[in-house]
Amino acid sequence: MRDDLAAHLEFFAELGIDGLRREPEWRARATPDASHRATVQPQPAGTPGDDPQEFPVSSPMAAAGQPIPVSAVAAAGAPDVLAALRAEIGPQCARCKLHTLGRSQVVFGVGNPSADLMFVGEAPGADEDVQGEPFVGKAGQLLTKIIEAINLKREDVYIANVIKCRPPGNRNPEPDEVAECEPFLFRQIDAVKPKVIVALGKFAAQCLLRSDVPITRLRGKEFAYRDAILIPTFHPAYLLRNPPAKREVWEDMKRVRALLDRK
Repeated sequence: MRDDLAAHLEFFAELGIDGLRREPEWRARATPDASHRATVQPQPAGTPGDDPQEFPVSSPMAAAGQPIPVSAVAAAGAPDVLAALRAEIGPQCARCKLHTLGRSQVVFGVGNPSADLMFVGEAPGADEDVQGEPFVGKAGQLLTKIIEAINLKREDVYIANVIKCRPPGNRNPEPDEVAECEPFLFRQIDAVKPKVIVALGKFAAQCLLRSDVPITRLRGKEFAYRDAILIPTFHPAYLLRNPPAKREVWEDMKRVRALLDRK
């Protein structure tokens, strides 16, 4: 316990935190509900994936890879929709070339299906490919600490990636791979209906925003995105290589916490 506390305080110190807030409203965890969600302008018509009906949802009872009309699950809750989507993708998706390039399994997503906060990364790495869960390696452990730093637990949020299979050598996903896979991410977002989306790193931020602006210029800003507010920030893997950047991520996460607390 003492070692865990010391490690936690050391992480806070690296983020530049020199004190703790003790106000009851900061320490309390409100039960998420729709009334707490921010109202933002939707994306312009024509944005890829903007219409959920463009990508039919599977029945929870459907066989893997077999989509059925949206109306069949229109009244389903987020857990059922996500389970149906996982079944539609299938455990050994072959929609793009990554299934021939050494990936072990599809890494779908994990967390609270009704989360107010969603994290989106680039793609699974080696540890994620083995365990079948996003952000479980060293970068994932740091992400867990970042989540805890804003008074949440990993199981309180939802975590996914732009693509669901590991690219060889952890290279960036290629355009054809993104084209096949990102519609499933859009449907995950539409099912969870988060209040805030945090795009982790250059690739995720640029992909979601359809932008080539560097992450150093994207972070620190808020963007309206699919009925949520999108906050780009540095990837935890970058923080492992560049610890001083944790201070900037902490500023971004304080913005996230403020948005989550907004009524």
